[in-house]
Amino acid sequence: MKKILPFLFILFVSHTVFADSPATELEQRINALSKAMIDADEKALQSLTATALNYGHSSGRVEDQKTFISNLVNGSSDFITIELQEQNISMVGDIAIVRHILTGDTNDSGKPGSVRIGVMMVWQKQQGEWTLLARQAFKLS
Repeated sequence: MKKILPFLFILFVSHTVFADSPATELEQRINALSKAMIDADEKALQSLTATALNYGHSSGRVEDQKTFISNLVNGSSDFITIELQEQNISMVGDIAIVRHILTGDTNDSGKPGSVRIGVMMVWQKQQGEWTLLARQAFKLS
């Protein structure tokens, strides 16, 4: 029993420290954003993005929160699938910079397509939740 107690303590501490780490919380929010974009879930998109959102597309178009959400809900921008690869998260206080490659299938305004772009996002901890503040996509060479 005495040999098991230190092991259980280490296991408990490890779980407590790493299970709810800021990076894990943020990854959950990033995944929730992808799901909300695919589902065009207006309520979820509002809760995941800042009212001051600056959302840049690889084409150069920039949207605020209202336009970003509206375009997903009305089908102008329609993601069928989203896969994130090579994700890297850097945290500085209540700010996180996230970079990844986004691949996916789209159906923008009823026109099927696919996308493979680089993305940089800035997330900020607002009222205890990671919130997307800015996003800029760019074409990959």
